[in-house]
Amino acid sequence: MSHIDAHQHYWTLGLGHNDWPPSEFAAIHRDFTPEDLRPHLAAAGITKTVLVQAAPNLAETEFLLDVAEREGTVAAVVGWVDVWSPTARSDLERFKRHPKFRGIRPMLQGLEDTFCILQPEAMRTLEMLPGLGLRFDALIQPRHLPVITALADRLPDLPIVIDHAAKPFIATGTLEPWCADMTALSRRSNLCVKLSGLVTEAGNGWTVERLRPYVLHLLDVFGPERMMFGSDWPVVDLDANYEKWWIAANELLRDLDESARSAVLGTSAARFYGIDS
Repeated sequence: MSHIDAHQHYWTLGLGHNDWPPSEFAAIHRDFTPEDLRPHLAAAGITKTVLVQAAPNLAETEFLLDVAEREGTVAAVVGWVDVWSPTARSDLERFKRHPKFRGIRPMLQGLEDTFCILQPEAMRTLEMLPGLGLRFDALIQPRHLPVITALADRLPDLPIVIDHAAKPFIATGTLEPWCADMTALSRRSNLCVKLSGLVTEAGNGWTVERLRPYVLHLLDVFGPERMMFGSDWPVVDLDANYEKWWIAANELLRDLDESARSAVLGTSAARFYGIDS
């Protein structure tokens, strides 16, 4: 079975377009390149990845597309455009010329206005995405879940994936209202979710058992066919590493049959992002 990592990053500090990661995140405050990731992919049997933006500017997307041009393991790129800008259409059309450009991520988690993605300017941009064959990665927190539900209802043809399961409060063991909101979201057929970023939300001292209730709920309401594994590398290095998360994810999926495991570890991402098998 060919596996896909549906969520990873590269960055080069000092290029002027990326203020992430901050210097206080010492474990990841350096350059991360395809050469750094390849051994981890080989160890896990992962042949393709989805490269996701980490900075909210057009230069970051141009950087990622340039990396993807040279790196064969990158099968898809999720970039950034200002969805509130009148230039959004032209930016999308320009990036769409690259064969690996698959969608955008507005980084809603860092914006104070929880409802800003529903503003008319943003909605006009998001309405364009299906016609351009593009998807929407939702980098959100639990406060945004009802908003994304409303967005999915307004734009039922827009493929949406929830990054990092909306960052539930795993460190405190809080399940509600996250569980109820994810259940409501899962009833929208254009929604998928990434099995990623959970160890970071659990924090230091995380265990598989601490993660299990959240993963079981996702499997219950979304099903394996709408879940996709992502490493969130190298951010995962803040609290674990690639290998530890890969082992933990496989343990959390242990009770699934081969078809269901294949979905989470590859075929769901391939279908969502239009990646050739």
